[in-house]
Amino acid sequence: MQLGQRVRPFSGASAARKPARASVTVRASAAKRDPKQRIVITGIGICSVHGNDPDVFYQKLLNGESGVGLIDRFDASEFPTRFAAQIRNFDDENLIDKKNARRYDDCLKYTMVSGKKALIMAGLEKERCSEGYKKVDPTRVGVLVGSGMGGLTVFQDGVANLVQKGYKKISPFFIPYAITNMGGALLAIDQGFMGPNYSISTACATANYAFVAAANHIRNGDADVMVAGGSEAPIIPVGLGGFVACRALSTRNDEPVKASRPWDCDRDGFVMGEGAGVLVMESLEHAQKRGAKIYAEYLGGAVTCDAHHMTDPRADGLGVSTCIELALKDSRIPKEQVNYINCHATSTLVGDIAEVKAIKKVFTDTANIKMNGTKSMIGHCLGAAAGVEAIATLKAIETGWLHPTLNQHNLIEEVAGIDTVPNEKKQHKITAAISNSFGFGGHNSVVCFAPFQE
Repeated sequence: MQLGQRVRPFSGASAARKPARASVTVRASAAKRDPKQRIVITGIGICSVHGNDPDVFYQKLLNGESGVGLIDRFDASEFPTRFAAQIRNFDDENLIDKKNARRYDDCLKYTMVSGKKALIMAGLEKERCSEGYKKVDPTRVGVLVGSGMGGLTVFQDGVANLVQKGYKKISPFFIPYAITNMGGALLAIDQGFMGPNYSISTACATANYAFVAAANHIRNGDADVMVAGGSEAPIIPVGLGGFVACRALSTRNDEPVKASRPWDCDRDGFVMGEGAGVLVMESLEHAQKRGAKIYAEYLGGAVTCDAHHMTDPRADGLGVSTCIELALKDSRIPKEQVNYINCHATSTLVGDIAEVKAIKKVFTDTANIKMNGTKSMIGHCLGAAAGVEAIATLKAIETGWLHPTLNQHNLIEEVAGIDTVPNEKKQHKITAAISNSFGFGGHNSVVCFAPFQE
């Protein structure tokens, strides 16, 4: 690929749209890395309230379509919050055999489907891309798909059986399907991938932590390819009840679509979501050697800890600003090259302000920066949030369009001077983008992507 050549689209549905191109200046720093050290994205897979197709998913975001509605999976009438961004009529697309489709917790289903779809896009799925699969060494392909809570439905049902019927009625799958590492393990077993494989569980920052760790495995020479991301399926009584107890959720039951409203003065908490987002990350050298399509580049990332409080962020945003600075250092680009931020933006009173403070501390000139909040339409996918939002970021790079942040009507004063892409999509040529995700425990994570050029 020559300098200035267009980035290949993720699929045919996007081929007609002109993707954004990075300037020569932006890519100069990353191009200095050895091809073994540069990390490129060769596949993406998603399960979301807007479906399993990344093009359809992003088009719905561009259209400003909210996936938030009243919960109908169980009777939520007695809960103070009765809505969420719930996946309905999930289609596993025959990527899971019928026996396991009956057994798996939804968290495992989302992992398997998004993981396999990412591998299919990358031309590496064992059954459907056999020729491409033969080009890789399975001992050098790893899987790192984490989850904040793992198989929550299996756990809830197991405890109910213990209490109501006794220990003999606990399913033998209770422990294996509940633990957070099993999704990535099952994907590796299915595909025969013997490289690094473990689970990271850092609450809502999980998938970004996975991306950073996966990139390090590739740069350290442990693997050529890493399948990385996050998955979560928390919209069940115990999941909803737990967050209600934390007093973290919006209670706007009369207007669910208007509930998630990042940076708006009338925000009152986050909206639960679910799904999975998985990337195939690969060394540039390996991707070029096998003739893979390259969709974007992972420049770098970082993780830090607030060391402050279990659930509340530092009010001064120091942990986040430090994380952004470290991510830019790892990416080897100056901060001036970042002109898009996919924010964590959960629509919580403290969190939204802390993130904006951190952004303004790092990016003292925000005139050319646009930021948006994907959660305003798909809710907070918890351990999957960073994975799903990474895909939104990559699609923004590809299409040159930013999706709107919904429900922007009465913005807080702290956000003044930054374009939040309020209520309508905007065209924007991205030079470099960062995606922020933060989790309970003070876990901060930032990753940086850019259009790929040699």
